[in-house]
Amino acid sequence: MASDPRPARSQAHRLKRLRHESLKPLIQGQDGEAMAADAIVDCGWGRLLFAQTFETAAPLIDALRAEAPDRRDIAFYVRNPHVLLAQAPQEVFLDPSHTYRLDLAVYRPSRRQPRGFSIRRLGSEQDAEAINRIYAARRMVQTPPGFLWSRRDDRSLTYFVAEDALTGEVIGTVTGVNHARAVNDPEGGSSLWCLAVAPQASQPGIGEALVRRLAEHFRTQGLAYMDLSVMHDNVQAIALYEKLGFRRVSFFGVKRKNPINEVLFTGPTDDENLNPYARLIVNEARRRGIATEVIDAEGGLFRLTWGGRSVRCRESLSELTSSVALSICDDKRMTRRIVAAAGVTTPASIRADSPSAIDAALAAYGRLVVKPARGEQGQGVAVGLKTMSEVQSALIGARRICSDVLIEEQVQGEDLRLVIIDFQLAAAAVRRPPRVIGDGQTSIRRLIELQSRRRSAATGGESRIPIDAETERTLAEAGFALDDVAPDGVEVMVRKAANLHLGGTIHDVTDIVHPVLVDAAIAAARAIDIPVTGIDLMVKAPDQPDYAFIEANERPGLANHEPQPTAERFIDLLFPASASGSPRSNA
Repeated sequence: MASDPRPARSQAHRLKRLRHESLKPLIQGQDGEAMAADAIVDCGWGRLLFAQTFETAAPLIDALRAEAPDRRDIAFYVRNPHVLLAQAPQEVFLDPSHTYRLDLAVYRPSRRQPRGFSIRRLGSEQDAEAINRIYAARRMVQTPPGFLWSRRDDRSLTYFVAEDALTGEVIGTVTGVNHARAVNDPEGGSSLWCLAVAPQASQPGIGEALVRRLAEHFRTQGLAYMDLSVMHDNVQAIALYEKLGFRRVSFFGVKRKNPINEVLFTGPTDDENLNPYARLIVNEARRRGIATEVIDAEGGLFRLTWGGRSVRCRESLSELTSSVALSICDDKRMTRRIVAAAGVTTPASIRADSPSAIDAALAAYGRLVVKPARGEQGQGVAVGLKTMSEVQSALIGARRICSDVLIEEQVQGEDLRLVIIDFQLAAAAVRRPPRVIGDGQTSIRRLIELQSRRRSAATGGESRIPIDAETERTLAEAGFALDDVAPDGVEVMVRKAANLHLGGTIHDVTDIVHPVLVDAAIAAARAIDIPVTGIDLMVKAPDQPDYAFIEANERPGLANHEPQPTAERFIDLLFPASASGSPRSNA
């Protein structure tokens, strides 16, 4: 082949021009109209970088490099990701998400109105704080304090929340970006981000209602479409979007390799079968550079090694918990005696082999609780027993779990779990029994199945509502049967025990819990001499001092207490010198 007779400078210029031409699909809008150059929108959790507005790859890579600590920037609308990744393969990666688009011109609103909740705009600083709590509970990147409220009047960003009709609590959120206002988009586009529903929310259709409300909002603004990015394996979300009329389009996202995104670019690990409680701890250890070895994923067993120290753990149960402490927690009768001797208030106990004592207790207390002396996850526990026949039936069920059974007075109030790590409070949360909300059309059985599916999805399969004799008894007391249809808007309790594994929900109260309750939990932990425990109390209210001790759990589920830094406190206990490696330890 003949050599090119043109000067070297001319050839270099040609190569530069060819490289620029190869990036044109990346930097131009579909209509060829100009947009704001190097357009970036700050969304709080990170920045949205409109890749098609960057003339070449270099400034886009530089923008990703400028990502702030603990943020998650996204370069979106990357049409030729291979070109961009080739510029910095060690620093950026292709996000394994699909892009979906809703054509707002053909979108049709639903005639069905939300039941048990309403959708409205962000209206207060408390709303903004609630949004961040939902982000944390869903392990999403939170926004800086005050960011959401300061942007409430921003014409580019729109925040909607779902509000519980009974409690007024914010139970869902979604963020929208108006591209026309944000980056002068000639196509009149918009996008949806940060759709999240509180894990404890019981109402069906919250996510769908938030998506629809945002779509209708953008349609009234005359925008042409609404895009979103969804993880490729989020089957339930993709099914919802396709049901609403979204179609997949060929745009991609590119992100920077950082600790937050690590799971997305490192590939499969040996912890894919870990439950959420073990995975939370393993992930925190890895963030600190602590070596992790999954010994038995199904059982939640792993080993952590750092600085010459090695500790085996099964979820939050570690080698630091002695076998004696473990045996005390395992036997609820012994637990009662140990903590009562330490001055902790316990409920009255009734002999299970004495019908006369049971009769007297029913007359004195009105309601009783039956539970196996040994057992976990609420199995065999019956609450709110008012008659001898109910008690006898519950005793039979409890003895299927353990031959030794406890009967106690039922202390009225709320179920409070306090997580004590290294004899300090790490988190406090009220646990509430599972409930469904009638719609006047669907059977209670079906509502339970739907709610159970949502609880399972929110907890990685750890929480489900069983349909059994205890469920039927609870419904019967409320005047319903499984195949009855509850009136529209009526809330029906389906079980009385607030155990999370049986479909209960959890509500963080760490900031308001009364010091007397904290002292009681710490006293119980010290009496058992256990470094990590979940102390369960029945309380009138979490901010009042009245309580009765229920039990101590030697392996509390730390993942249930996000956004409190329970995993951080657990790793601090195991490896104190590693604390500086935790972002929240430095806060």
